[in-house]
Amino acid sequence: MELNIDTGVEEFRVNGRGVLRFNPADPNLYHRFFAAGAELDSCDAALTKALAALDGDEQQRAAAGLALLNEYDGKIKKLLTGIFGAENDFDAILGGVNLAGVGANGKRVVQNLLEALTPILREGAERRLTAAADAAAARADAARAERGAV
Repeated sequence: MELNIDTGVEEFRVNGRGVLRFNPADPNLYHRFFAAGAELDSCDAALTKALAALDGDEQQRAAAGLALLNEYDGKIKKLLTGIFGAENDFDAILGGVNLAGVGANGKRVVQNLLEALTPILREGAERRLTAAADAAAARADAARAERGAV
């Protein structure tokens, strides 16, 4: 026997490749997403500082810089998995792109991802609030009708 429950999960194809699945109206996800901003800023600042502090010859700095970028990528993907759930593999979703990489617009890939997701989550939160307000109004109408019928 199978039980199908509407959890509000939607699918978003990313760059024609992987699929990100989540409920945009989930208040827990909304709070995790926006709370992660400070942690992302902290990671980015630490990466920038560490990259600037690299020493050695050009080849040593390049190797150390790549290691730092790989470490940053792992931390951010772990954070994103914590926000969106383990069923979302960000390596697969983004085709293996390193989130520390820079897009054509000069922003880190992670920033581009977050900026693309922000309006979806805001719209989901608005939809959730509207549904809650509609449900409260319906309960109030039903209570008034019940009082009038008694």
